[in-house]
Amino acid sequence: MSTVEIVDEVNVKLEAVRETLAQSLTGEGDVCLTCSFQAEDVLLVKLALELDAEIPVLFLDTGYHFAETYAYRDRIAREWNLNLVNLLPAKTVAEQEAQFGKLYESAPDRCCGLRKVEPLFKAVAEYRVWLTGLRREQARSRATLEESSMFTLPGGKQVLKLAPLAVWTTRDVWYACEELAIPLLPLYARGYSSIGCEPCTTLPVDPTDLRSGRWAGRKVECGIHIQAIEPAPAN
Repeated sequence: MSTVEIVDEVNVKLEAVRETLAQSLTGEGDVCLTCSFQAEDVLLVKLALELDAEIPVLFLDTGYHFAETYAYRDRIAREWNLNLVNLLPAKTVAEQEAQFGKLYESAPDRCCGLRKVEPLFKAVAEYRVWLTGLRREQARSRATLEESSMFTLPGGKQVLKLAPLAVWTTRDVWYACEELAIPLLPLYARGYSSIGCEPCTTLPVDPTDLRSGRWAGRKVECGIHIQAIEPAPAN
């Protein structure tokens, strides 16, 4: 496929995403967008801003991100005038490590639970629609990702979770970002393909698996995209 054909295909996909966003962003203030400041998330933010300059952009400030991620977040927030909402855990890094040690080494699931899952679910519960930049190609655990689904939070509340980029490839994202003149997180230039907290992120060990540099292979998801399972009713 030629570059012209790729760009044409990506532009068609961009219009489809814009249509999805137009249907979701009703101006009622009940839609949020989670952003890790990775490429697909920033692309989705850019497209959403075309329709709603005040959309809440939720960022999980775990305290463990790369310095480059924080600097890039601040740059994009400033240049795009984002309605940025930094979600903080109940404990600072120092407080958590004083009480539990380095959980990212001893119990990464618990660390993610405290620093990502709990603050995000609490925040998302305030909205009707949750926009994400999730893509099927990102991981085997996301291969069956739906573009639209109901997501159950702890306590039983449901929100409409939308992944308008679900079928997009990494190539699509890169071309779209170039087309829209979106600067990317500098860590990509150093070879990173999936970027989370610094202690749990390395260069990919498998070039065919974008998330193979996360959690040293101990797990594949942090938990924010795993919905609560309600207990079965008693007999």
